[in-house]
Amino acid sequence: MKKIFKYVLMTAAVCSFSNLTISCGNDKNDDVEQSPVNPTPTPPVVNTEDYDATNAAQWGNYMVVVANLLKADAQTLYDQWNNSYAALFKNHNSNEYQSAIQCIEQILDGCIDIADEVGNAKIGEPYNLYMDNQVTAALYAVESWYSWHSREDYRNNIYSIRNAFYGTRNGSKAENSLYSLLGKNNPELQQKADLLINGTAEAIMAIPQPFRNHINSKESVEAMKACSELSQFIEDELKPYFQEHLNDNASLDPVVQQYVDVVVLPTYKDLTEKNNALSKAVNDFKTAPSNNGFVACANAWLDARTPWEQSEAFLFGPVSELGLDPNMDSWPLDQAQIAEILKSQNFVNLEWTGNYEELDDNGDGTEQAKKIATAQSLRGFHTLEYLIFKDGQARTIK
Repeated sequence: MKKIFKYVLMTAAVCSFSNLTISCGNDKNDDVEQSPVNPTPTPPVVNTEDYDATNAAQWGNYMVVVANLLKADAQTLYDQWNNSYAALFKNHNSNEYQSAIQCIEQILDGCIDIADEVGNAKIGEPYNLYMDNQVTAALYAVESWYSWHSREDYRNNIYSIRNAFYGTRNGSKAENSLYSLLGKNNPELQQKADLLINGTAEAIMAIPQPFRNHINSKESVEAMKACSELSQFIEDELKPYFQEHLNDNASLDPVVQQYVDVVVLPTYKDLTEKNNALSKAVNDFKTAPSNNGFVACANAWLDARTPWEQSEAFLFGPVSELGLDPNMDSWPLDQAQIAEILKSQNFVNLEWTGNYEELDDNGDGTEQAKKIATAQSLRGFHTLEYLIFKDGQARTIK
């Protein structure tokens, strides 16, 4: 999730765009669980009107453009790794990576980053806003709330750590893995890593569904705590152990090769294939709209979402350097601008060219960085999610 530095979805944003009306009101199931120490009113919800005959062509066009951009970005990401970056990483003979331990450090840093992001940003930011009585802002800070897929996304982020540690994608433990290498040298540390990774995934799924309705629940607090403990363990115990005791190429080269060949490349290949399927489902829907078509798009979106979320422990290399992470996964959305594009059908601002630049932590940057950030807030998984889902279900034709 690449954060852009604005919350555009407040109750003041009550607008009407031709046939695309944004209205305030309470969707079904929008009662946010109240904290006894922080009683606040249920937030109003800002949603577009349903897809219908008056906006069908506009809606379908936007879906197709976004799905095709996702398909292209996924293909670029896989090609970049498969054609050059995989060999660079495995051989570690570049300026960036000069030894196997540097590759392991990069792997572990990616695990630290995503554990921290899930706990402090994906769960923590909505929680902190809610507890600060910024209830509406808290609601819209929840990633993947249109589909009610937040918990599954966050668990898949933790599975990306599990996969990096196990050297597989299915929960089994590979012989050439950080898990097995640690077991041969420090079984106690191996067991602790295993318990923390799997315990964090379980803590996330213990949050009542949907997360957007249970932001301030005790289970959310426990999930944040689990993410913090996992991140700190990798930073303070696991990474130093490898640096001090298991830092030779002979031990680590097979682990790096397993990681690239069995985890990273197949994940990105899966992402490419499932985004191809998503693009086809969306194009088929555009050609012949139906409720079943919306369901097919929703299912394809969920399928494509899994390998993306399970890649977030390795957001380094091309995905970062080329801006492909925010291209595909910026959040929150600029919903008002999405409505404008639906009306105007001007899709030129969804694309950008030139060198990738990003805004700084305060949301400031060059004109190029601002142009890119604007484009990224109008495309990607979440824009498509917004167009396909409502109240956790596929939209229906009225």
